[in-house]
Amino acid sequence: MKEIVPTTSAIVQNEFEAIRNVFNKNVLPTYARYDLALSHGEGSYVFDVAGKRYLDLGGGIAVNCLGHAHPAITDALIEQSRKLVHTCNLYYTVPQGRLAAEIVSHIGEGKVFFSNSGVEANEGLFKLARKFGHDEGRFEILTAANSFHGRTLAGIAATGQEKVKKGFEPLVEGFLHAPFNDGPSLLAAVQEPGIAAVLLEPIQGEIGINPATADYLKLARALCDRHNLLLLFDEVQCGLGRTGDWCGWKTLTGGESVMPDAVSWAKGIAGGFPLGAIWVSDRPVTLKTGETVPLCDLLGPGSHGTTFGGTPLVSVGANEVLSVIEEEGMLANARDIGAYALGALRAIDSPLIAEVRGVGLMLAVDLVSDFAARAKIPAGRPPSLWIADQFHAAGLLTVPSGALAFRWLPPLNVSRAEIDEAVQITTDLLRKLA
Repeated sequence: MKEIVPTTSAIVQNEFEAIRNVFNKNVLPTYARYDLALSHGEGSYVFDVAGKRYLDLGGGIAVNCLGHAHPAITDALIEQSRKLVHTCNLYYTVPQGRLAAEIVSHIGEGKVFFSNSGVEANEGLFKLARKFGHDEGRFEILTAANSFHGRTLAGIAATGQEKVKKGFEPLVEGFLHAPFNDGPSLLAAVQEPGIAAVLLEPIQGEIGINPATADYLKLARALCDRHNLLLLFDEVQCGLGRTGDWCGWKTLTGGESVMPDAVSWAKGIAGGFPLGAIWVSDRPVTLKTGETVPLCDLLGPGSHGTTFGGTPLVSVGANEVLSVIEEEGMLANARDIGAYALGALRAIDSPLIAEVRGVGLMLAVDLVSDFAARAKIPAGRPPSLWIADQFHAAGLLTVPSGALAFRWLPPLNVSRAEIDEAVQITTDLLRKLA
């Protein structure tokens, strides 16, 4: 048999270079990877192949919502793997039906479609919008500047950042952008006759934790109602507990005063297993034929599909994740520890910090504009990436945002002591750099 990975001795002997060489030879270079090879994790900590421990406040970019190796999730997956791992979606399975019902119970009346990832969930929203506007010749979707909606061709066209579009022209048509949190611009943009839907992240994550205002979300709902548009929310990063509520938009609006027509999720929905989902409202829509149907039935048989979305194995894992979040009080923990972490970060007295923002356990620190000069960073290295390396050396994993910020996206069960540890590491590092 052809050997395609290094012998186990390379890992046993902690030979990082051997592992990196295998990646460099065999894996497409679509990621600028850090000089870390992780081996295993437990709770809020991960370990590299040399045995060094790191406090993981990156959380796999908001995926590991219960931390690493949570025993309840492991046990549920092992038990289900002995029964049925996969079957196609031509059949009914108990785990998928139960998961859909659980999500509906937390959001509102409607139906759920399962996919494999966040961008695939967003593709479901794109198709729903096009189907909704098709009979009237409307197919455009309005999104916000600085948004992020994934890396498929439609995902990058929907994303309001030019950097992700370069080299992939011509772009998928049908996407327009307007400034975020800007009511007058939104009001002007929805006048376009070809628009079928407005797609917003209630909290923009990739750009560095930028929440919408309650008034902006309420205006979006009112304008969509007035112009017969769908209001779609991308909660791939901010949904299902991260803000201290099942829905990020409810945290921002203080309840259910704003209800979208459809929502996308992924990341933390299954605690690390690949799963995405969309929920679609059951509100009635009238077809060109005059027939009225629930919006959630608009994508009928043959109009959309998935091979691996909602398999029995991943559905069991996601069901257990949602149960643990509820039973162990993690929504309250996200609110309480999130507020504590936000206060602790804002209390750091450093001339290198420009701003600290946060909603629940979504936190971002903006560095000052001249950080590169102050910290004497080598030319060509963005501060957000450079400081991530410094955090790694100090035993802390964070997530870079743009060129001048880093994010904390810890597990929903993170403790106050772990936040204190991360704040101390951050304080010491910034003091050293200043």
